[in-house]
Amino acid sequence: MRLISVRARLYSEMITADAVIHGEAARLLEHDPADGPAALQLGGAEPDKLARAARIGAGFGYDEINLNVGCPSDRVRSGRFGACLMAEPALVADCVRAMKEAVPIPVTVKCRIGIDDQDPEKALFAFAREQAVAGADALIVHARKAWLEGLSPKENRDLPPLDHRLVHRLKREVPAMTIVINGGIGTLAAARGHLAHVDGVMLGRAAYHTPEILARVDRDLFAAAAPVPDMGEVVRRFLPHIEAERARGTPLSAMTRHMLGLFHGRPGARGWRRHLAENAHHPDAGPDVVRAALAVTERAGRHAAAREAA
Repeated sequence: MRLISVRARLYSEMITADAVIHGEAARLLEHDPADGPAALQLGGAEPDKLARAARIGAGFGYDEINLNVGCPSDRVRSGRFGACLMAEPALVADCVRAMKEAVPIPVTVKCRIGIDDQDPEKALFAFAREQAVAGADALIVHARKAWLEGLSPKENRDLPPLDHRLVHRLKREVPAMTIVINGGIGTLAAARGHLAHVDGVMLGRAAYHTPEILARVDRDLFAAAAPVPDMGEVVRRFLPHIEAERARGTPLSAMTRHMLGLFHGRPGARGWRRHLAENAHHPDAGPDVVRAALAVTERAGRHAAAREAA
């Protein structure tokens, strides 16, 4: 992703505070601070532990700590963190205060507009004000409820209706707080429309399944003079990373499974996916598999261009 956009802020997967404190922190948190703005997303509900985890994360070079109060999975709920904490705004505020005291970098909160039978117009606004008083630097709002009873985590990503206008109104009523909108935003044009009402836009599944959506972010949203990157060139620039990780024992498939959408919607996209799916899982698979998949894709692109020209 960093090879596609230099300016977009990238978020880690959610990692529990206990895993950061007691697990293999280097394996979980390792990244190159020179790669640009990156946030560590934590899960937890104990202020002291979150403060310790935030301090460790800051030591690894992250420039934002984000507390996830939006994940609706059963596993997360059983640990008393994630979306169920929308019902405990005072506890979330205590967590924010503890992390703010522990680190010199911004502390933000990612949440939903409400859970279960909560009235979003009351719950979200009260939640936001409490976090603002606690010192949260931003609120990232997934603009749909989480139904902890009756819907699966997968269903919670799609079935509860989106209410982007409510998030827009939140910004008007809490103007001093940075408000970032998330949920159901699939194009840069849509993102640009939301930026007329809020301070930022978070892309989740759209960025993962169609990474090329970020190719024009630096130029179109950050007014940077950088050229729009070509996906083939992105793959070539990624090869040294693959070589380094393979030397460390990382399976090729652990990397390529996140690259399947690179050519989404382009001629050759199916060949790219098929070649990686059929060959990347072999124990000795390395960069040559990716080079071959790219050759299949680019060949299909040239044939498509020739047909159009004819």
